[in-house]
Order: sequence, then C-alpha cells, then structure tokens
Amino acid sequence: MYPFTAHPRLLPHQYSELCSFLEKISGIVLGEGKEHLISSRIGKVLRDYRLDSFSELLRAIQSDDNMPLRMAVIDAMTTKEANWFRDQSHFMMLQNVMTERAGELGAFRIWSAACSLGQEPYSIAMTIEEFRRGSRFFRRPVEVVATDLSEGIIADARKGVYCSLSMVQGLSDEQRKKYFIPNGDCSEMRPDLRKMVSFRKLNLLDSFAPLGRFDVIFCRSALVYFSLANRVDVIKRMAVALKPYGYLFLGAGETLEDGAGLFEKAVWPEGVAYRLKPLRRVNPESVK
Repeated sequence: MYPFTAHPRLLPHQYSELCSFLEKISGIVLGEGKEHLISSRIGKVLRDYRLDSFSELLRAIQSDDNMPLRMAVIDAMTTKEANWFRDQSHFMMLQNVMTERAGELGAFRIWSAACSLGQEPYSIAMTIEEFRRGSRFFRRPVEVVATDLSEGIIADARKGVYCSLSMVQGLSDEQRKKYFIPNGDCSEMRPDLRKMVSFRKLNLLDSFAPLGRFDVIFCRSALVYFSLANRVDVIKRMAVALKPYGYLFLGAGETLEDGAGLFEKAVWPEGVAYRLKPLRRVNPESVK
C-alpha cells in the first residue's frame, strides 16, 4: 500500500487509458499535457478508495458494477462552476426571449445543461422572478430543468445551500438579502425559487427525449471539453429538444458547430444567441 501522503506515478499508457475512459463515459476530452492535472485530482480518489495505483484504478473502473468509483473519477475531473449570473448578457437576453414569447400557450421551459452546483439554474430562477415582477403581460407558468452528469453534484445543487465564496461571486448585497435565507453560517435559496428548478442526472451523451422540449437551452462552456464529433451530435439533438424558434445560449467564445445549418444568429444589443430554424428541424430518428 503506497503512502497516502503522495500520489503514485501516472505512466503514459495509464494516462492514455484514463483519457479514453473519460471520453467514452462522459464525452470529456483532455488531450495531451494534462498528466499532472489527472494525477493531482484523481490522487484523492485513490486515497478515498484505498487503491494502490492507477493500474488498480483502471482495472476497477472497467466494471459496470463500480459505478460509485466511476462517478468519483468523473467528479474529480469535472470543473465546478461557482459564479452567479456568469455572462450577465445571457440573463438579459433571456428576458428578451420571455417578452417575445409571452403570448404563447403552455409552460415556458428552460434547460440548464451541465448545471454543476446550481448557480446557473438558480440565477435563471432569480431572473424570471425579477422579470415577472416588472411585466404585466407574461403569465405563462415557468419550468427550469437543470441537469448534470454527477449524482453527487445534483444532490448538493438541489439543497440550494451556499457558503463562503460561493455567496460572493456574482451576487449583489441586495440579491443576497432578497433571494436567500440564513442557514447556519451559510445561505439557502428561497424555497419558492428552489421549487422552480427540477434537478435531474443526465449524461449529455445520452438521449434528451425524457426531458421534453424547451423554449431556451443554456449549454455554456460544457461542450468545449468534447470532441468535435460529440459536439456536433449534442448540438443536433438539442435542436430536436427545442420548440420552434427556440434559443440556444452557448458560453463566451464558443462557436456553433451543428453541421447542418439548424440555427441562425439572434443578435440583440446585449449579445448573440442562436435561434432554431423550425423549417429545418432534424428528424429525431436520424440523431438517436
């Protein structure tokens, strides 16, 4: 048993195997030169599961029965976004979409894909609350669906409890007072806003059909970790998951690689989103 104060050596073939495993099970592509990142992040997984080496870890994660260990590896390699109202322009554009679609029937549905610890979907909920207060015309019910690959992250996000720096980055004093209640040394999202968000575990490589269709999809800074083929596949399937003229918000610096001309740019003073061309909708059967 190696001393748990140090990491075992990560050999080149082990690095290659771990990269292949991560891409296959989650879509995450690490590329070259990330050996130190894997060694430092997964070193804690080795200690937690009392594994002697990366070779032992690789043998263990090949088994479908070892899902907790698999998820621990994925959790270790996934970046947890901690900012509220990240890319503020997207939340301003969301209000533009709500104004545009106020007269439509049915629920106004928003999907926060790769929601991490919940800051994005709860920022959406706060935006909706503010918009409703200032609008006499928007009366549609609202549903926010938030998904992530990690069961543990979803469980934490569902609680809506945030402490220390996670209550500072991106929130004003007024927002903290208006939308949160004290919870010990931490703060908890107001129950009515928590109820607006439905959290579900979802791998972006899997089918989106169980989620239904959406007016808006937030998929920001998640696909940058995917191969080009997987990015194209996810974008096409998100097109199927959107209602006619639905909107896709990507992260800053991300480009749309749908491969089929499914979207057009929607340009507002606040920024750019991508609007579905309904007459060019993809047949769902063709992208399963």
